[in-house]
Amino acid sequence: MKLTLKVWRQTSAKSRGKLVEYAAPDVSPDMSFLEMLDVVNEGLIAKGEEPIAFDHDCREGICGACSLMIDGEAHGPENLTTTCQLHMRKFNDGDTITIEPFRARAFPVIKDLVVDRAPFDRIIAAGGYVSVSTGSAPDGNAIPIPKDDAETAMDAAQCIGCGACVAACKNASAALFVSAKIAHLATLPQGRVEREARALSMLAQADHEGFGGCTNTNACEAACPKGISVSFIAQANREYLRAVVKKA
Repeated sequence: MKLTLKVWRQTSAKSRGKLVEYAAPDVSPDMSFLEMLDVVNEGLIAKGEEPIAFDHDCREGICGACSLMIDGEAHGPENLTTTCQLHMRKFNDGDTITIEPFRARAFPVIKDLVVDRAPFDRIIAAGGYVSVSTGSAPDGNAIPIPKDDAETAMDAAQCIGCGACVAACKNASAALFVSAKIAHLATLPQGRVEREARALSMLAQADHEGFGGCTNTNACEAACPKGISVSFIAQANREYLRAVVKKA
């Protein structure tokens, strides 16, 4: 396959960026998208040019670090797939592919395709954990948990914090990410002790970080590589209302 890449190049958050065109000849359909970028970078390095900076870690669809906008879609054209799981067979010979970083005020560009997603870390630090003493690890069946609750918690826990929901949202809202983290813990007995404080603090931190509000367009669910449901946003709203009423 012979492809043309239009890649966003930007040296820092304070510099101006632009799309730069690169040729990508001899691309195998069996390459992953990141492997294709690796090959392009090898060519750039061989010519003495600056390689394209992009983020990655596990390359197994687990960490969420590989987040890219590919032809205007978060993680590219394949549903329920991270960028590192996307293969070049999804594209056609001769295609022109535009590759950009996630665009959000709360996600400033560090370099090229790499953005700072530390706001997600600060939202988790604001309350996305269980801090009450639970002693040593209990036996698996020591705390009875209804099957529906366990499955709901696991569905929410699939969120890898990649930020695709933010990138896809016209308001750059982090509602899906925050609600998944709130719902995950609020559904389990270990997390219910701090449910009110958690909802208040995490949602307040999300506002402080500059994420936009949710207007229920469901673009976040469509872009999410793990298929996190927007129903968790409704659950987080109920958690927030419960916390406000109880605090009053």
